[in-house]
Amino acid sequence: MITRRRFLAASAAAPLLAQNPWPSPVIDIHLHPRRDSVSSLDHVTGAGMEKAVLLTHIRDAARAKEQIAKHPGRFHWFVAADPAQPGGFEGVAQALKDGAIGIGEMKTHTRADAKAMRRLYDLAADHRVPVLLHFQQAAPFDPEALWNTGFPDFHKILQAHKKTNFIGHANFFWASISANPPSGEEYPAGPVQARGLTDRWLADYPNLYGDLSANSGNNALSRDPAFARAFLTRHQNKLMFGSDCSCKDGIGTGGSPLLARLKGKCVGRDTLSLLKELTSPDVFRKVCWGNAHLLLRVSA
Repeated sequence: MITRRRFLAASAAAPLLAQNPWPSPVIDIHLHPRRDSVSSLDHVTGAGMEKAVLLTHIRDAARAKEQIAKHPGRFHWFVAADPAQPGGFEGVAQALKDGAIGIGEMKTHTRADAKAMRRLYDLAADHRVPVLLHFQQAAPFDPEALWNTGFPDFHKILQAHKKTNFIGHANFFWASISANPPSGEEYPAGPVQARGLTDRWLADYPNLYGDLSANSGNNALSRDPAFARAFLTRHQNKLMFGSDCSCKDGIGTGGSPLLARLKGKCVGRDTLSLLKELTSPDVFRKVCWGNAHLLLRVSA
């Protein structure tokens, strides 16, 4: 028998569920807080998602907390700051005490194995939270756009910091699904060569995960569909969906994607479409919902 309370609860949820065209609920693990308290939720619901993780620089912590308080159950947050700068490490440590459930997105003009970064990895292990890293080795048009370099040696970090869970993201991480990624090319096209570092390390190291967000994650899925299908199946317990999209509403308004074919589109929505096409419903649910909740230790 349906009680009045259950009927009202189901009715309230119906509009949200009707907007979700995907095989399962979706959590976006890579959304940067918008400039007001409404637009982050606009992006989440517009793209047919239920929840998101706000990747928040320490200076924007108050904004993230405000959005979490205003929309209960819809948002979690990560925190980031340069640990080599005064107050950076201490700020991250305090934010973890204040409710942040991860560290990231880390974008520092240094090697990923720098001393200050390794100190941050130990902090993450102490708090049992993951670290999300933006790996960018190639910047043909802007030498300042090199972030967390030294990815070919990152297996040494994975070995040395076994108690820390790492989430890889961005240009060089996803270019490295292929062996011999071309130097200076941020979004390589064409067939993937076997034995790429990212593919190998996701299999070999239990503490490495992948964030499929942004132009780079989208490109990794679209450049070689046959490889992508096998890759998603092979690493179905290690991959997570993220958008890292700049559009305002989850359908492409006001976004500025770097890949020409994504112009006028929501990058996150397009990536979800690729995942729907390339996976079974069970794998889609793991990548877009289950894996993130397990890794982040939050209720689904």
